[in-house]
Amino acid sequence: MTPKAYRYIPPQPDLWFTIGIPAGMGALIGLMTAQGDFGLMRYYFLIGAVIFGLTAFVVRQYVTSRRAAGWIVAALFLVLGTSVFSLGYGLLMAIVGYVTGRQTLWLHTGDYRLNQPPYATPREVLWFYTFRIICGMIFVFLITPIIVLIPLSFNQEPYFSFTPGMLGLDSEAYSLRWYWDILKNGMAAPEATVGWWSDMWNNAQWVRSIKNSFWIGIWATLLATGLGTLAAIGLSRSEMPWRRSIMALLISPMIVPLVITASGLFYFFSGVGLAKTYTGLILAHAVLGTPFVIITVTATLVGFDQSLTRASANMGAGPITTFFKVQMPLILPGVISGGLFAFITSFDEVVVVLQLADVKQRTIPRQMFSGIREQISPTILAVATILVIISILLLTLVEALRRRSERMRGVSPH
Repeated sequence: MTPKAYRYIPPQPDLWFTIGIPAGMGALIGLMTAQGDFGLMRYYFLIGAVIFGLTAFVVRQYVTSRRAAGWIVAALFLVLGTSVFSLGYGLLMAIVGYVTGRQTLWLHTGDYRLNQPPYATPREVLWFYTFRIICGMIFVFLITPIIVLIPLSFNQEPYFSFTPGMLGLDSEAYSLRWYWDILKNGMAAPEATVGWWSDMWNNAQWVRSIKNSFWIGIWATLLATGLGTLAAIGLSRSEMPWRRSIMALLISPMIVPLVITASGLFYFFSGVGLAKTYTGLILAHAVLGTPFVIITVTATLVGFDQSLTRASANMGAGPITTFFKVQMPLILPGVISGGLFAFITSFDEVVVVLQLADVKQRTIPRQMFSGIREQISPTILAVATILVIISILLLTLVEALRRRSERMRGVSPH
């Protein structure tokens, strides 16, 4: 007879523990709901703690399914939040309620100890979750300013803040007017139907900036990728003299403050006639992007088997044939990743553009900088939202290429 597998059943914690943590969460949410009003903070603090504590007590006593607990508490908080404040607040509290309902039973059953060894002390368990909460708070702190931009870009009013209509989820408070302004701002006749496309393509300020950003970014990326890949391959060879010194020199644009690099490029390019030109900007952005390509390709070459190049040479292949037929297919994910980093660097750069670019070479960051100083408009938020989406797509592609490179080199992701 086969013995049954041992299953660890964690002990159930005390009542105060199961109720105290949701109550503390409710107190924190109450403080945030007060929005800095010190007269309301203590009342909201107590009200939040009481509501969450009582909810946790009822769930602990009468609900056995986590999913059911989540939906019940979510519905309760949706009704309370909507009736007391607004629909937007109610929807936000519904999400919080769903998490709170499931969390209450998770604490009550002791399942929070399942990912810890049975001999773990309460202090060790506390530090395990405290560390993750700290990391989560840091992540929220970093990501919140980016997330807030997205709903603000759909504001109907010309404000950089949430209006009462937006908080109440009023459909009339949301609009695409600032996204349309990207196409129309600067046009000679934005309401005309004949020649509208030509007018927009040639005269719209934001469209011109987008064209400049892509034009400069693409050429700078190609130049940086080519130079950085060749430099990384050369530095990966063991017989290369002064490798560390050369590597430090090539990646110095990442270390030296950008304003110093931009000033040096400006004085040098002014002497050779490259300042205020597209060529000068492309070369400057290539200088800034090359270190990213070098580092990325060098990391890819760490797992490269150099015996493959020696075998290719023994079979009569020249250096160029060996590079394109043997090395490049294996390091291509790293090369593309480095190129994407170089493109992002060029696409988001503003300090060099401020010193080297003329009015005709304004890129998107330069146009945003001018918009903040000269003409404050929520169009900047719409452009920032588009840039966030582009950055997320590019970084997702970089991560996919990184994993593909690891699989090709036989490196386990775990």
